[in-house]
Amino acid sequence: MKTINFLFVLFFSTSLLAQVKLTKKEVKELPNTIENEFKKAYELSNTWKEYKMIPRNEFLVFQKNVLDSVAILRKEIVARQNIVDSQKKEIASLNEKINKVSNNLTSSQDKENQINVLGIATNKTTYNMFTWSLIGVLLLALIFFFSKFKSSNILTKKAKSNLVEIEHEFESFRKKSLEKEQKLRRQLQDEINKQRGV
Repeated sequence: MKTINFLFVLFFSTSLLAQVKLTKKEVKELPNTIENEFKKAYELSNTWKEYKMIPRNEFLVFQKNVLDSVAILRKEIVARQNIVDSQKKEIASLNEKINKVSNNLTSSQDKENQINVLGIATNKTTYNMFTWSLIGVLLLALIFFFSKFKSSNILTKKAKSNLVEIEHEFESFRKKSLEKEQKLRRQLQDEINKQRGV
């Protein structure tokens, strides 16, 4: 069991060392990034005591590559900053448009919520309340006048029927009076005739 563990640790450590330690050919073939340039400079340098010595031509190549990478990064930063600036301008423009649209919407809603009555701007709610109140008052007045008309009509019909009854009674009274008068005249005439014949 110990030997298996030992072999496993040995195999694992050699694979790690193989990954860390690169050959000069592999180092030179690394892509040109700043991180890889540092790796190349470190791997291709010579060691003296605890110091690393970089040959001058390698240092100049390293410097040129780093400066090129920095220049590319600066160009990217400037390009991205330009994009950010243009996006900020676009955002500011869009915010301004949003504010205009919002103001137009508010004024449109205010106009929609108002009605001009006799040249006076009135809120629709107030206008509706006033209109319905006026309609309610007119309905109450109509009901009141209709009930008055109906009661007056009933009284008029009653008065007409009473008048008709009174006219019938008067007519019958007149007929009776006429009959009595005629009867009295006859009696009077009879008495006159009796007195003359006497």
